[in-house]
Amino acid sequence: MLLDEQTLKDLEIFQAESGGTSLFSFCDFTRNHQGSRALMQRMRQPFSCADRIRAVQQSLAFIAENRSAFDHLPSFVTTELVENYFTRSLPLITSDNIIEFFFGVLEIRFGDYSRYTWILRGVDATTSLLRALRSIAHNPVLADAPGELGPLVNDMQTLLARPQIRSVSDHRAWNMTSWSILKIDRIFRILEKGTMERLMQLVYEIDALVSMADANVKHKLTLPDIAEGPLQVSAEDVRHPLVEGVIANPMHLDHERRLLFLTGPNMAGKTTYLRACAIAIYFAHLGMGVPAASFRFVPAERLFSSITLADNLRIGVSFFRAEALRVKAIAQAVADGHKVIALMDEPFKGTNVKDALDASRTVLESFANKHDSLFMFSSHLIELCDQMQAIDRIDCQHFEAGEYDGRLRFDYVLHPGVSSQRLGMRVLAEEGIFDLLEQTPAKKNQAGQS
Repeated sequence: MLLDEQTLKDLEIFQAESGGTSLFSFCDFTRNHQGSRALMQRMRQPFSCADRIRAVQQSLAFIAENRSAFDHLPSFVTTELVENYFTRSLPLITSDNIIEFFFGVLEIRFGDYSRYTWILRGVDATTSLLRALRSIAHNPVLADAPGELGPLVNDMQTLLARPQIRSVSDHRAWNMTSWSILKIDRIFRILEKGTMERLMQLVYEIDALVSMADANVKHKLTLPDIAEGPLQVSAEDVRHPLVEGVIANPMHLDHERRLLFLTGPNMAGKTTYLRACAIAIYFAHLGMGVPAASFRFVPAERLFSSITLADNLRIGVSFFRAEALRVKAIAQAVADGHKVIALMDEPFKGTNVKDALDASRTVLESFANKHDSLFMFSSHLIELCDQMQAIDRIDCQHFEAGEYDGRLRFDYVLHPGVSSQRLGMRVLAEEGIFDLLEQTPAKKNQAGQS
């Protein structure tokens, strides 16, 4: 599933506003820096194919059930040493002639000792890595590893069974002779260099999967059900995973009700709800669990959000034009035949009310008629109420405010229908703004004037 940069920004996938927690940090329990990069690559490219999503789900469920089988996955302490060993410019004996090899051993061992020490450390770290991988690959629990994990484990087992790799003992390099160390060094850096590079890649891919499984368990995420047929999302108790104490709400979009028209006053929860729904959809397409009590969906091909748009005066793009270009990108994806899920938070607020009403009405009516795409659209334009409720494919929901001890209170619970609350003046009054404006400016002390 394709996400563009605006959607990555809106959902705070890699960078959060005001120094908060990003979704990547929320999921990152990797043991290796390169494993973290493998996880980042996965989070940049969610799947659209149900089989690929299901393969990840199966892997994560298996890892969670057999977590101890991965306790010996090499950490960055080992993998960083191995990476440095393979990338450093170190002396290497290329000949397999016994006499030439003998003189090569003497030259390296009694030459620059610091470089020999780096070879010793590298061989020791790499044999340690092999020792850990053997304990993982030979674990009988992994014999029938499902989903994505199965081919990774099988590949690891095949590579570890190569004769040259099998010839490397599990003993620490510090207890070996220089001859044995440099023999193994030649295996690692010449004869089986490609094998070692692939084994490292497998470590990082498995590290990323284990991290995702750990995130599911730690954050109590629910693995979704994958359905067939026209695009749909049906969930109960969806919550924003990064908002503490957030109220959970349902989400239901399908062929019959393919557009949600969401209204309600400011601060009532519209934007948080849209983000929560988008994050759940995104996690589902990664193959991860989602922050919801239940979640059922048909995979989409494109996910768009329009929540934190900004103008760009440097290139001459006003705020309203930025909004128009965002809607155009969504419309183009739909016109190209993609299965699209799009979430828009109060679009067209960058223009006058008349244009905003006309544009919203036209776009909403058009989106409601698009087959195999789903839309969520929040708005303050309650003047659209009658038109939206008259269209069968549009589901109208709203958040509302109540009053307690003379102050506004929000329950953050989704209600059917369209909100008619107008609370702008009430909020200004509660903040004491009108009282301040009515006050007579205090005279400054003459001594304090400059």
